[in-house]
Amino acid sequence: MLVRPPAVAGSFYPASSEELAGVVDRLLSDAKSGPPAKVVVVPHAGFVYSGPIAASAWKRVAASVERVVLIGPAHRVAFRGLRSPGAARLATPLGEVTVDTDALARADVPADPGAHAREHSLEVELPFIQRVAPRARVVPIAASHASAEEVGRVIDELWGGPETLIAISSDLSHYHPYGEGRARDERTVSKILAHDAAIAGEEACGCVGLNGLAWVATKRRLDGELLDLRSSGDTAGSRDSVVGYAAIAFAEAA
Repeated sequence: MLVRPPAVAGSFYPASSEELAGVVDRLLSDAKSGPPAKVVVVPHAGFVYSGPIAASAWKRVAASVERVVLIGPAHRVAFRGLRSPGAARLATPLGEVTVDTDALARADVPADPGAHAREHSLEVELPFIQRVAPRARVVPIAASHASAEEVGRVIDELWGGPETLIAISSDLSHYHPYGEGRARDERTVSKILAHDAAIAGEEACGCVGLNGLAWVATKRRLDGELLDLRSSGDTAGSRDSVVGYAAIAFAEAA
């Protein structure tokens, strides 16, 4: 029973369990409530930068969710396709989250512990999951070079019912002046909401997951709602060079 230890506790989010729980609970308390989502798009920067935006999406997750399919970009290791961490549990200062290894096997996602060892795009979402859906298992998937259909078919295979949430981890544009970054991000959000499966890396670092989501969103007729759109220039950084963050919720059409 392998456990993946946290790689960015103490840098992207607090290393103290008490402090981390307090920060996440405060972020969620400040976020607006709304109808439960089937899919959320969430940012993955340090909590001081993107935490409030991420909380806007995680606030839309029903406490009854039993499984979270979590897809994020591989920032440090390049590979073809999708990879799982090869672990049975993922640890954070709040405890351990059980990995749904059966789901990963069913979706034929191979293990690559090295691709996950230092990756933050999935890890920073775990404390939110631990607070909003504490009984949920996770299906952690890192994405590198893969087509929209390849990713979309995996999401579709793991779709499930109301017990399953799909979460796509992605930031938006990087290192533009505040106004330019905002304009770029507004265009990218329009593409996400329109189920555009051709989002590029300079538009969103999690474009592989977003494009896979677009493939599924078209097939399943998902309706999207922008919950929050801000940048590091709005939260804790300089406006000279910003990173963009969006929180988006999708529901299945009635």
